[in-house]
Amino acid sequence: MLVYHGTTLEIRQPKIITTEIGRDFGFAFYTTDIKEQAERWALRRAMILTRKNKTKASAVVNIYEWDRDEAYDILEFDGASMEWLDMVVSCRSNLSFKHDHDIVIGKIANDNVGETVAYVIHGIMRKEDAIERLKFEKINNQIAFCSENSLNQLKFLRSYIVEE
Repeated sequence: MLVYHGTTLEIRQPKIITTEIGRDFGFAFYTTDIKEQAERWALRRAMILTRKNKTKASAVVNIYEWDRDEAYDILEFDGASMEWLDMVVSCRSNLSFKHDHDIVIGKIANDNVGETVAYVIHGIMRKEDAIERLKFEKINNQIAFCSENSLNQLKFLRSYIVEE
């Protein structure tokens, strides 16, 4: 299976990203099986870096082959469920929260979804209401490689620059 990682650099040796808080499934190396989604991530990341450094950054998509090995502890969510919401809320609201899964697969809390998650975190919305609201959102996929060991499953194939 091909998976994609959108950023501003070619990444031949993926590493767990521990510098960015507020990730849906905690600290991990995040990929997707949707090429267009990775391209949007890369363009967004390049725009942010360009503004910050005032130098044009390239939008780069890295492509990896992932041979799914069931020997790893893989948690897979089927849609925006209560269990998925609990994981996202825990990871986004508690920096010391850790789970024991090597890989987590599930929907991504994009801007609209993230707003709903924030409402739950701040006690503005009940979880049950959030799940009902999320049923109407088009939510993309993400595959988070959460352990160093799980990164061994990724084989770098190539990268390319996304043109705006």
